[in-house]
Amino acid sequence: MSEPRFVSLSQYREYPPDDMVRRAAAFYADMRRRRSVRHFSDRPVERQIIEQCVLAASTAPSGANKQPYHFVIVSDPALKRRIREAAEEVERAFYQERASEEWLDALAPLGTGIGKPFLDKAPYLIAVFAQRYGLSPEGERVDHYFVTESVGIAVGILIAAIHQAGLVTLPYTPSPMGFLKELLDRPINERPVVIMPVGYPAEDATVPDIGKKSLQEIATFL
Repeated sequence: MSEPRFVSLSQYREYPPDDMVRRAAAFYADMRRRRSVRHFSDRPVERQIIEQCVLAASTAPSGANKQPYHFVIVSDPALKRRIREAAEEVERAFYQERASEEWLDALAPLGTGIGKPFLDKAPYLIAVFAQRYGLSPEGERVDHYFVTESVGIAVGILIAAIHQAGLVTLPYTPSPMGFLKELLDRPINERPVVIMPVGYPAEDATVPDIGKKSLQEIATFL
């Protein structure tokens, strides 16, 4: 086992308490504007914006720093269309056969359905894969730890980065999602977690009239 190597925490910035409150409140106010969007424009988006958002996601903490995620960015129209067709096939089975009445009732306020036009309308799709284990340069298995938690944190940062850049997205999770692994030719050690269309909202985009729980409902201070 190699000895751990440490470097100075030179990039940390401390702010006066009043500034900390202001910065935290400003970030919250900005994130309150964020909405999951299903109506996209086909306006082109600079690839560099997507690259920087993915790099921001890669700063997420992860179990033993194994960084057990991979991002596949799709802009090819034909491939996006195939992803949409496969996803809608899965959704058809879900809505017509698998979903309980309770589940459908829970989804009703969101206005979701079988059709997923955002999958080929948005200029980019970011498919996020979790790596159940890694592979060394010699092809040997390398264990990963807290994979679900690590990938979830990275996806959260990715959503925030996309919003900060001035674009919109939607964390879309069809189930099952095996078609995505096949269409994108991903290795055996990866499983798909989420598909995120990314772009500008359509000019006539709408979002459900829903709210968020209060601080008292989501937090307990002891």
